[in-house]
Amino acid sequence: MNPFYKTLLFFQKRGYYVCQRIADRFGIRAKIVRTSFMYLTFVTVGFGFALYLFLAFWMRIKDIIYTKRSSVFDL
Repeated sequence: MNPFYKTLLFFQKRGYYVCQRIADRFGIRAKIVRTSFMYLTFVTVGFGFALYLFLAFWMRIKDIIYTKRSSVFDL
């Protein structure tokens, strides 16, 4: 067997076991726990990206509104 597949099988067994233990603890199916982890991952990555875009937009608007004037006669 390929070393890559051996490593992949090792991590799949251990990772699925963690989800299975959590599911057993709460009395739900393991599939629900796995999909919840995937959805939470996408939500947290999406939230960070959305926050980044919001801050970039806000800084751009702030720079447009508050422009620096070099002297009093630039009014």
